[in-house]
Amino acid sequence: MNQEANEFILRGGQFIVQETPAESVFTLEDLSEEQKMMRESTQEFVDRELWAHWQRFEKKDYQFTEEAMKKAAELGLLGIAVPEQYGGMGMGFVSTMLVCDYISGATGSFSTAFGAHTGIGTMPITLYGTEEQKMKYVPKLASGEWFGAYCLTEPTAGSDANSGKTKAVLNPEGTHYLISGQKMWISNAGFCQLFIVFARIEDDANITGFIVENDASNGITLGEEEHKMGIHSSSTRQVFFNETKVPVENMLAERGMGFKIAMNALNVGRIKLAAACLDAQRRLVNESVHYANNRIQFKTPIASFGAIQAKIAQMATNAYVGESACYRAAKDIEKRMEQRIAQGNTHQEAELKGVEEYAIECSILKVAVSEDVQQTADEGVQIFGGMGFSADAPMESAYRDARISRIYEGTNEINRMLIVGMLLKKAMKGHVDLLGPATAVEAELMGIPSFDIPEYKELLSLEKAHLARLKKAFLMVAGKAVETYGMDLEKHQELLMAAADILIEIYMVESALLRTEKNVKRFGAEAQKIQIAMCQWQLYQATELIQSKGKEAILSFAEGDMQRILLMGLKRFTKYDTYPNPIALSQEIAKNILEKGKYTLDS
Repeated sequence: MNQEANEFILRGGQFIVQETPAESVFTLEDLSEEQKMMRESTQEFVDRELWAHWQRFEKKDYQFTEEAMKKAAELGLLGIAVPEQYGGMGMGFVSTMLVCDYISGATGSFSTAFGAHTGIGTMPITLYGTEEQKMKYVPKLASGEWFGAYCLTEPTAGSDANSGKTKAVLNPEGTHYLISGQKMWISNAGFCQLFIVFARIEDDANITGFIVENDASNGITLGEEEHKMGIHSSSTRQVFFNETKVPVENMLAERGMGFKIAMNALNVGRIKLAAACLDAQRRLVNESVHYANNRIQFKTPIASFGAIQAKIAQMATNAYVGESACYRAAKDIEKRMEQRIAQGNTHQEAELKGVEEYAIECSILKVAVSEDVQQTADEGVQIFGGMGFSADAPMESAYRDARISRIYEGTNEINRMLIVGMLLKKAMKGHVDLLGPATAVEAELMGIPSFDIPEYKELLSLEKAHLARLKKAFLMVAGKAVETYGMDLEKHQELLMAAADILIEIYMVESALLRTEKNVKRFGAEAQKIQIAMCQWQLYQATELIQSKGKEAILSFAEGDMQRILLMGLKRFTKYDTYPNPIALSQEIAKNILEKGKYTLDS
């Protein structure tokens, strides 16, 4: 890898207007020996302590989840993202993603408990806490002596998190805030020792964060465990505060900073949630492959049937694309953090700004991978047939556990709207030049198209050229939508979501293409034959969706000649020079996975 490529880094959202060199992206094949060892030890823990007992998690055995968390703590897994001076392992962002990925695949119950503790239960203190706060609380959280929870949502404040009614009133002595209010859907509430609580002081425009120790004698009561569709052994309760005394020194950051803390926590939470859906997909593929290879119907394994093979191919492709995009973004965040530390930023500042820079990518990943894991679980149930519907097989619980991923860390609908909104804000700030490329695309629309078809001698050159045109399709649609509605665009939610779907497809397929291109150069085309097929198939599917969503968007705001021009442009930018054979690609992928008996594409 040349030094220039290694140092190459785009700003968040710039992928839509700039080409990324394949050599610059990080892939699972780039893991260091230390990272591979960490992955293996995490997998061993999961197989031994979680996967072997997956049925216990379905029986609402909250104590078992707590015990498993303590065992994870003994291995140091709760402190991977915590700086060493506060008792953690101080690992880089990619390594923390890796652990989050592989520890989360066995059961949604443990995955939720782990994420709630290491992420939103601990991270706000490490990123926003004073030195005193960090020294007092973070070592206990990193070691598993204490567990954390995050109290943001209220009965009337869900997606609109800043509308919470929980109050914090300063006592006459000025020593404590008295917090009163009701929080709901609080993960880990049943066994945690510490809450991150958001409350409003007087009539402040924004909420404020507080570190609150869980003490029943201090006006804190818990509701009963919630009855949930999935994640059965994840402790989820309401928490009631009745004039709970919190020392003034336990305010987190500054007064009125709570909403910002919550939003930045969500950015990290979104990419980590995507990571937490990856190994779940691998396990679903592997279980489905094993069942399909061994289930005999009509005197033959059902794996021999094309309808089953198509499902296996889709499941495996989802996993490959999700991996590619998640680790690409994780490394971009890590490089940005390193860059900021080199410039003199503290670790806190570097992580906050690094993740904030890629908030668009974090939302893209949250939406894409959470929907992929749901599709994969659904197909797994279908492959298992009647056994898939039975609670005696793991598919049923996997299907239910997957469903929450589309809701928490901001619903997928909200994230879709955020994706385009954040991109436009970056453009207005001059961080991403959308105007120049959008204007160039508009000029191209008015010109006479070339009917010459390039030879595409280089491997994946056709796919890369096609992807470049798909980017033009997005710029054309988004550019005209902004021109039509201006700042009122945010009121047109269906249009925003259609545009977001186009952007999501582009980022995901580009990530897979870059990973594959990089690995073809390292390992040869033959070794990456299936990965190439996955890219081609994913690109074909992405193109079909972009055609549909692009048309939907154009018809919503354009009329007459403008509509005809835009629809012609969409056809031009989504037309293949040479179409792939999607069924042949699907069969090729499925055959490889079924013969291997499992998903192994990063070794």
